Amino acid sequence: MTKRKPSDDGAAAGSEAKTDRAVARAPGSREPVPGPPGPAQGPRKPMVRAIKIALFQREIRERLSVAALDLIFDRAEVISEGQRTVRAGRDSYFGSTMLTIDLPALSPLLSDACDAGTARRLAELLDGDEGVARRIQSLSEREASRVAGAVPRQVGTHVTIRSQGAKVFVDDDVEAVFETTLA
Repeated sequence: MTKRKPSDDGAAAGSEAKTDRAVARAPGSREPVPGPPGPAQGPRKPMVRAIKIALFQREIRERLSVAALDLIFDRAEVISEGQRTVRAGRDSYFGSTMLTIDLPALSPLLSDACDAGTARRLAELLDGDEGVARRIQSLSEREASRVAGAVPRQVGTHVTIRSQGAKVFVDDDVEAVFETTLA
């Protein structure tokens, strides 16, 4: 019997290197049975170094579906408050619109888990979506018109989105200016 050197891979062309350890064989077969890698099989070969690189980089992006956004905005609890006032001779409105998205209440309609982790992900995705910002702006304009009793000429908003437990809260501070100016 001969001992194998650590640098020898044991794959001599057409012959099998003999070692001082027993080789397991299947009954009635001359082929060795593969076993778990480790000290019983000798040292492993080093990993092959990559010599080619990918020309294109791929990434997976997560975004909210349009159907889910429709559902969320249709089922969100909306509370608005505010009042018209005259400031610097301008007929203005100051108020807020608050949306509460209760994920557990939507669970029969959603395939995702409606838990705190999903609420955090939803809040992050809502906050970075321009389409959601437009929906919130439009909702704030409608609510300012409803509460003030007139259609504003210009509406400005400041939106904050956060999650708490399995709920997502959208707080929108609204300032609006009406066509008429008062002295």
